[in-house]
Amino acid sequence: MLEIIKAILFGIVEGITEWLPISSTGHMILLDEIVKLDVSEEFYSMFQVVIQLGAILAVVIIFWNKIWPFGKKTNEAPLSKSGVGAWIKKDIFVLWFHILLSCIPAAVVGVLWDDLFEELFYHPIPVALALIVFGVAFIIVENMNAGKNAKITAVADISYMTAFLIGMFQLIAAIFPGTSRSGATIVGALIIGVSRTVAAEYTFYLAIPVMLGASLLKIVKFGLDFTGMEAAILLVGMVVAFVVSMFVIKFLMGYIKKHDFKVFGWYRIALGIIVVACGALGLIQ
Repeated sequence: MLEIIKAILFGIVEGITEWLPISSTGHMILLDEIVKLDVSEEFYSMFQVVIQLGAILAVVIIFWNKIWPFGKKTNEAPLSKSGVGAWIKKDIFVLWFHILLSCIPAAVVGVLWDDLFEELFYHPIPVALALIVFGVAFIIVENMNAGKNAKITAVADISYMTAFLIGMFQLIAAIFPGTSRSGATIVGALIIGVSRTVAAEYTFYLAIPVMLGASLLKIVKFGLDFTGMEAAILLVGMVVAFVVSMFVIKFLMGYIKKHDFKVFGWYRIALGIIVVACGALGLIQ
């Protein structure tokens, strides 16, 4: 029962931090320093990634009408006026081409060097430094953009070049935990002129193939030989992450319509400093 309670806590943290630009992986690593799951190192390495599947499901449900490329009822850009093509949403297929292009840099690096980066950087101090660096980046970028009109104010306006550039920023998060996948893509999108709302929405869409791919990679490496307790821990964590994500995504989309991202920057800096201090005092390793 204690391990299930811990799984619930991990699910809550995942559901909150996956979508806010404050680094879910970073928080999961830091939480593991405080609340240790009584599982093998191999299982935990898989768990902290695969738990994200619950968060993905929340995105799929909330944005279903914007990401499902088939159907005639709400088809504003059909492939053709009649026949099978009338059921194909051409604009959504283009969106998915953009998303897949954005995912290529991180996918290539993740497949080739995932284990190396995990060994080098998945530790509290590197996470803390990444939290601070990108916290400062959020504040600087928001100050630079103050009073300026965004060049891209709709997801449909994102070009292939813009999609690729956002993917290059996502690559930073694939290498350095604590950067935040959503944080890196949002900062990158803001720098190249994408509005806050569009940057956040596109980041949610990017999460679907990225997390599915990362989870599949981890499951293949771990295998399907779960104990009953391991399966329960993973399932509970995913369900809790899904429920929390449903609320957090809706909150963030409402919040950024009236506010900027600087509050998340200051939070990242404060948390990073606390972690560095704890490391210096030997409280964490």
